[in-house]
Amino acid sequence: MSSPDLTISSLFNVRGKIVLVTGGGSGIGKMIAAGFAQNGAKVYIAARKENQLKEAAEEINSGVKGPGKVFYIPANVGSKAGCVALVNEFKKRESKVHILVNNSGITWGGPFEDFPEEKGWDNVFNVNVKSIFYMTAGLSELLAKDSTNQDPGRVINISSTASVEPQSEGVLSSAGNGTWSYQASKAAVNQLTAQLAVKLGPRHITVNAILPGLFPSKMTAFGFKQVGDEGFATMQPTGRVGMPQDIAGLALFLASPASSHVTGTHTLIDGGARYLHSAIAPQTKL
Repeated sequence: MSSPDLTISSLFNVRGKIVLVTGGGSGIGKMIAAGFAQNGAKVYIAARKENQLKEAAEEINSGVKGPGKVFYIPANVGSKAGCVALVNEFKKRESKVHILVNNSGITWGGPFEDFPEEKGWDNVFNVNVKSIFYMTAGLSELLAKDSTNQDPGRVINISSTASVEPQSEGVLSSAGNGTWSYQASKAAVNQLTAQLAVKLGPRHITVNAILPGLFPSKMTAFGFKQVGDEGFATMQPTGRVGMPQDIAGLALFLASPASSHVTGTHTLIDGGARYLHSAIAPQTKL
């Protein structure tokens, strides 16, 4: 029996794979899309704003040296109908998807005593949780097509460290406001990831979640404006916030042959910041 090929070029190969990234026009979604495209994948990014998608696609494609390329599909995954429309449009273009990245996400800040129902709760759960279910279910046939237990279809859900941290008031929302629904929605993403992993495992589809901490994005822009990069860096044991190579590297692993036996996992990528947050009292001299 010959030895398996354990070279990096084999273990982490996504060349020729077809990828769909929701919320791929900016932030973490754009970082992940760039990582796949630069490694030879055919990537579709989807979001509401067509101009932003076009700019992101042009920017990423300008830095690609090889067969990878980014295309875009305007879509709004804030409802079942919107998810179905995106799935149908994708099916017009492709008969197979190897990797689905459910990245679309929103948040809302408001006062505890008067937190809005529609924008604060309903819309946040529609985009952050329901879209993952409807996009995954809608594309499950294409994910399962020609998949095997050594080359499975992949679903990567973007959750957040907020899913395991109960603090809802802080620098990411203005004074007197909290992101009350965001933490709960991302905790739901973690559970849904596990549910989908169990459901789709027999069809040779892996489902995993990435739980990012602080990365520059539209969602964290308010906090960065208030505190700045250096301020946030002091909250990280690594001394810095997340960078594109951090999130792209993890996504590439979860989509590559190296992780074909990995499913139902929730991977934190926060530079260890959660441990600083757990300190119960400052150290004092005796």
